[in-house]
Amino acid sequence: MPAAHEYFEHGADIGVVGGGASVEEAFAAAAASMFAIMVEPDGVRPLLQVEVDFDEDDLELALVRWLNALLARARERGLVLCAFELRRDGSHWSGLARGEPWRDAHVRGTEVKGATLTALSVRQEPQGWQARCVVDV
Repeated sequence: MPAAHEYFEHGADIGVVGGGASVEEAFAAAAASMFAIMVEPDGVRPLLQVEVDFDEDDLELALVRWLNALLARARERGLVLCAFELRRDGSHWSGLARGEPWRDAHVRGTEVKGATLTALSVRQEPQGWQARCVVDV
């Protein structure tokens, strides 16, 4: 079982890592790691839901699209997100994220501006799938 939130060193930015039994689980874990940079996830309640749908054949580009779409939805609605689900049907991806509006009780961490193509990798390993990329902070 992968660690709850994993990271790797990358200069001024932060590399996020997600792992899981499926590529979808690995993407959900990468999203959780990304949002944990911005706020302690244990303090976020899954009160509201946002949806993300997109089409992408390339697994690596799909990771970047997923993470950036989540950031966009969170910014549009003033939310912090804490729970993530993703399904794939061929090249179509459908995801859900749950969270709540930012509130004073949240301790703000480092703002993530976006997911990048730097150190981008999605691969299947003996213990499951790993998805990783650098996020711009």
